[in-house]
Amino acid sequence: MRGAAQPVDVAGAKRAGKEGANVASCDFTLKRFLMTYCRAVICALLALNITACNKATTPPSPATDNTASIAPPPHVDGSPQIAMAPDNVHIDYRVWGKGEPAIVLVHGWACDANYWSAQIDALKSKYTVVAVNLAGHGASEKNRTDWSMGTYGEDVATVVRQIANRQVVLVGHSMGADVALEASRRIGDRVIGIIAVDSLKSIGLPPMRQRDIDAHLAPFRADFVGQTRKYVTESLFEPGADPVLVQRVAYDMSLEPPQVAIPSMQALLAMDFTSVLPDIHVPVLAINSDLGPTEEARIRKSLPGFKADVLEHTGHFLMMEVPRRFNPLLLKDIDVLVQGAHH
Repeated sequence: MRGAAQPVDVAGAKRAGKEGANVASCDFTLKRFLMTYCRAVICALLALNITACNKATTPPSPATDNTASIAPPPHVDGSPQIAMAPDNVHIDYRVWGKGEPAIVLVHGWACDANYWSAQIDALKSKYTVVAVNLAGHGASEKNRTDWSMGTYGEDVATVVRQIANRQVVLVGHSMGADVALEASRRIGDRVIGIIAVDSLKSIGLPPMRQRDIDAHLAPFRADFVGQTRKYVTESLFEPGADPVLVQRVAYDMSLEPPQVAIPSMQALLAMDFTSVLPDIHVPVLAINSDLGPTEEARIRKSLPGFKADVLEHTGHFLMMEVPRRFNPLLLKDIDVLVQGAHH
């Protein structure tokens, strides 16, 4: 506003040939005009706001677990959104696209929603894409003490209740697949399927013994940063993997707060699928690396209908390592789930 008014005043002063005193007088008059104008605009806006607030609206009826709990907030693709988990932790998530169903991406241990960056463009032209930062990760808050898979599952369920899509596909990488199982139990019939990414390979095996869990966690407790970088570089990538990606992932994961990462790993290692799988009534598919075996026959004894695609010569972060090979499989699995939900 000031930028538009000042040149006119100066031009008028030049045409009139007024002395400096008159210019100063005009400048004072202009400032007083602007102040008066701004006050008027502010008052008008306040009046409009008060009028809008005073208009009576009928509150929405309480929603069931099978529907969105509130109208979704408007979003610009990829802009931050916030959901409040039941334990009053802010959960950050991002949304792209507008299609049906919603594809909800759940990251793994000590990671965040950015690990799905190579999948967003492949999905958003056809589906609504939701990338969640679990509590303690990314921009989500970490003011909690319960880091169980069930509580993480509630994080995802809380986000899903804020989106309007009738159907949801949960896609979980690593720990994110365990979280997706827990989330599915809480969301209900809106979930039409789950896609695990290099995960769920231990289904059908006995849960890990506590002494083995303690032995696994001991080096992380002693030196979290050093052990995390060692674990990532030596165990989660195949030999010959892109060294830049390896170092980037190892460095990033080592920055996760130990007070979040260590109890989360403990809960993950203690996961007892026998208490969860009876509540899973949707197809579960997997896209796994060949870094470790995927024994489908054993898994299907506990999870009938389980099917896995195995990408050869890939590591644990296959969606980042080989997105051109990974994304077509992801789209294929989503289509299988959508077609199955229509029958």
